[in-house]
Amino acid sequence: MPDASSTIATVAGHVPVMLAEVLDYLRPAAGERILDCTFGGGGYSLAILRAADCTVWGIDRDPDAIARGLALSNALAQVEGRTRLHLLHGGFGAMADMVQGAGVTSLDGIVMDLGVSSFQLDEAERGFSFRLDGPLDMRMQKAGRSAADLVNEAPEQELADIIHFYGEERHARRVARAIVTARAQAPFSTTTQLADLVRSVVPRDRAGLDSATRTFQGLRIAVNDELGEIERGLTQALDLLAPGGRLVVVSFHSLEDRLVKRAMQHALGKDVSFSRHDPRAALAPSAQTGFTALAGKAIRPGDAECAANPRARSARLRAIARRGPTVPSSSPSIPAED
Repeated sequence: MPDASSTIATVAGHVPVMLAEVLDYLRPAAGERILDCTFGGGGYSLAILRAADCTVWGIDRDPDAIARGLALSNALAQVEGRTRLHLLHGGFGAMADMVQGAGVTSLDGIVMDLGVSSFQLDEAERGFSFRLDGPLDMRMQKAGRSAADLVNEAPEQELADIIHFYGEERHARRVARAIVTARAQAPFSTTTQLADLVRSVVPRDRAGLDSATRTFQGLRIAVNDELGEIERGLTQALDLLAPGGRLVVVSFHSLEDRLVKRAMQHALGKDVSFSRHDPRAALAPSAQTGFTALAGKAIRPGDAECAANPRARSARLRAIARRGPTVPSSSPSIPAED
């Protein structure tokens, strides 16, 4: 069993996307209560705890992430002689119930990283990656309907809609038709089976994107109800912020970023409506007041980070704060885009 120092060092070696920018906008301070909505590998949580003498609650619906978090919490407690990291198992779409169940009624900072954990992508047995051969699973919570269930049982039209709307795949109907034809001969059970089929019917992307990328994205979002989870999580996060509290969100594709942008614009009292071509319903909460934008536009990672970590290239960060005496100013030195 690893000792405390090696456990902490392992987590410290896992650097999440846009860590410097997240800390810059989150601005953790001594005595504050911070929520890491997507604990994952623990990189954000550990960096926050090192930045200030604060308390962090980490949420994750992946039981493997919770196990990593408990090991880190115990290691830190062993070194510091007190517990500053607490783990909550569940989806961040239920964060209000979880943190209130832990006795916390408001938060000074909340960070949400909406990307798939690198641990999930790098473990073939989790079935998230089209580059690794493993069971066609994709369930973050290791429960409920798997990607194999969806691919083998859903009607062709449902598959086409999922791949088109959630995967933003132009050839969704062609992919769905090919899946239905192939599964009549033998059910899909592995990631390689599905990826090879998609590559056989979707033309190679000129930019070098694997032809299976969008189909896998669409199925993963559907299996885990990711967009619904984001909508619920954003609404609750805004409600949980204490005066001066900051919400920082990192997203990785346009569907996520669109939801984040619109939720924050609603919170700022702006009149925003979804395009009539958008299949998803608009966010429910009415326009709120008392918030201020910390970053007027989406923040992108720097060139050095993108070169070191290709997964960072599509990342976008947005930040907002509830008005109060401790709202930090934004950082104009960081390049931004709409």
